[in-house]
Amino acid sequence: MEGGGGGGGGVGGALPVQHPRTLEEIFKDFRGRRSGLLTALTHDVDEFVRLCDPRKENLCLYGYPDETWEVSLPVEEVPSELPEPILGINFSRDGMDRHDWLSLVAVHSDAWLLAVAFFYAARFDKGERKKLFGLISDLPSLYDVVMERKPVKGSSNNTKSKASVPVKPKPMQQPLPPARKDEEDEVEDDEEEHENTLCGKCGENYGTDEFWICCDICEQWFHGKCVKVTPAKAELIKQYKCPSCSSKKARV
Repeated sequence: MEGGGGGGGGVGGALPVQHPRTLEEIFKDFRGRRSGLLTALTHDVDEFVRLCDPRKENLCLYGYPDETWEVSLPVEEVPSELPEPILGINFSRDGMDRHDWLSLVAVHSDAWLLAVAFFYAARFDKGERKKLFGLISDLPSLYDVVMERKPVKGSSNNTKSKASVPVKPKPMQQPLPPARKDEEDEVEDDEEEHENTLCGKCGENYGTDEFWICCDICEQWFHGKCVKVTPAKAELIKQYKCPSCSSKKARV
């Protein structure tokens, strides 16, 4: 089990959990978990990144009501006592730009926070749920903070995390769209060139029905599935570095 942010409770109910029952208690639980996750993604970010070692098994980022966080394996019991965070955040750590990876973890963490809150509030009536999620919506999301560095209300942390100005990502090259008739000859040449392209990971040929991505450093092409990059994940990447180029940078 990996710890962080001053410890934290047991993972997913390893210690006795007192479930919040009232609207106020659920919102307090949400804010505590959110604060712990924010600490991991901003103030304790170097420690968080270190703990997400891609060589380890599937890891999750947990936030606790006491404002602590933890990187650990998921619970073994099914179903778990609470909704579980996204699994395997460590696997793509070195295959993406660090800031892009943190923003992706933030998005999944936002979804987990809402899932936990709804798990507690599922028995509320429509009016109470609307009030609860109205309070939640008034707070910046984790993604807001990681990407835009909006001030975090009520935070006693004065440390500012470094953030680069977001730039428009390089378009992920998909198979070429159908060409007009007057461009058929040119397209045939392009298609022939793409047919000779090999994936830098598996060595297989280009396929028009598969998602491909090009490394911005070595300009080598990869099947998205081979480097664990989906079209959705690619939308969040400013500059894609393949696993090999990421490893070279880390050694330097």
